Amino acid sequence: MPNAPALHANYARLPERFYTRMPPQPVKAPSLLKLNESLAAELGLDANWLRSEAGVAMLSGSAFPEAAKPLAMVYAGHQFGHFSPRLGDGRALLIGEVQTPDGLRDLHLKGSGPTPYSRNGDGRAGLAPVLRELLISEAMYALGIPTTRSLAAVSTGEWIFREDAVPGGVLTRVARSHIRVGTFEYFASQRDDEALRILCEKVRQIDQPIEKTQPPTAPHESALEVLDSAVERQAALIARWMAVGFIHGVMNTDNMALSGETIDYGPCAFMDAHDPMRVFSSIDRHGRYAFGRQPTMAHWNLARLAEALLTLLDANQERAIEIATTSINRFPTLFEAAMTSELRAKLGLAAEHARDLELSQDLLAIMAANSADYTLTFRALGKAASGDDQPFLALFAVTGEASEWLTKWRQRLSLETRTVTEIRTAMDAVNPVVIPRNHLVEEALAEAASETPDLTKFEALLEAVRAPFDVAREGTIFANPPEVADAGYRTFCGT
Repeated sequence: MPNAPALHANYARLPERFYTRMPPQPVKAPSLLKLNESLAAELGLDANWLRSEAGVAMLSGSAFPEAAKPLAMVYAGHQFGHFSPRLGDGRALLIGEVQTPDGLRDLHLKGSGPTPYSRNGDGRAGLAPVLRELLISEAMYALGIPTTRSLAAVSTGEWIFREDAVPGGVLTRVARSHIRVGTFEYFASQRDDEALRILCEKVRQIDQPIEKTQPPTAPHESALEVLDSAVERQAALIARWMAVGFIHGVMNTDNMALSGETIDYGPCAFMDAHDPMRVFSSIDRHGRYAFGRQPTMAHWNLARLAEALLTLLDANQERAIEIATTSINRFPTLFEAAMTSELRAKLGLAAEHARDLELSQDLLAIMAANSADYTLTFRALGKAASGDDQPFLALFAVTGEASEWLTKWRQRLSLETRTVTEIRTAMDAVNPVVIPRNHLVEEALAEAASETPDLTKFEALLEAVRAPFDVAREGTIFANPPEVADAGYRTFCGT
């Protein structure tokens, strides 16, 4: 007989000022469109139960198992630089946690209905944004980038109203934690040091199995540990984004998770042609979160976290500011080291040499000047390592600088002790063939998120992005950019 999930309710043990408990909000006709069976297995969840009437009811927010304690979390956030003192889960519920060998994982619904934090919104989600998040988060996971995961997508059988009427959906998201920089900002703005201390201890338990939870530490030690960890995790995460041409699109502080996972896939997209100032989000009118500005904005967000923790870091404000500044100013150095490591791997360089960053930056500049495809360029460079320069050079409108760069790169490769085959193999393992190309994403969503969903294209694209390094995909529609450049392409947050 199928078994309901064994849910923990650790968040519900926090003081109630952290959240609002919520009842189920039934939808008209919930239907399971997609279940991530491999993720269900990793979480120890019974896929057959999730497909059952009771399972689909939980995944749609219509009814919950007895062990569930659904709640909407409160938080604040800086949105495009402006502080919003009270945001929170306006269309989401944390329904519980499941224990895995690697620690607790949150089960979280998006699109489950209005909460006290909805700010007059309907609390629902369109089916297209739900399926977009499932698709992109699975692509990120396959690329080895820390990310929240998508367990299931459900159609609600209802229409919701944005610019037009669209089919409704609910996403079940899995994360190590849903505590955000904005969560700390909320309680700092309330001058609630006790809440900040509780949050610090909760964050310290991320990735820890229940039986191995860490003992509490002094508030200043716990706060500094949380800040230092956030700086390190974000430096590594943003470098991973940059290495594959990913643009988050809405890096507000309420969208930065303390777990170091990519969270909230709204107006996100992958670049085709390389452009440091590339923006897809329809609401990012001034390029605040452009591709090349993502490291700067992560650093800015971390400064907001540091400000929220000042009262815990030291009773003396000047000393607290000094401690916080020292911590967050590690970010540029940590990011540069992480980015250099990512680019070195993409260029087939294993040993470390002083001018490796300069070499990689020179290539990026030439790519930007020629609007060369970000993904194809690095993939073609692997072929150049084997002696075939043509696929690489064909990506540049003017080949002179690209050819000169190849000469410098080969001189640098000559310092490697590995064979050509070993270098090529290593490059092909980090330079993807397939990313979620924007034109394919839109085609798939147009059919999958319709009144009569057809998931044929969606399933094919999902299968492709789950195997991003598959050489058999080279030259296929999944590997190639659109015939007409996506210069006018825009993405939307779906709220």
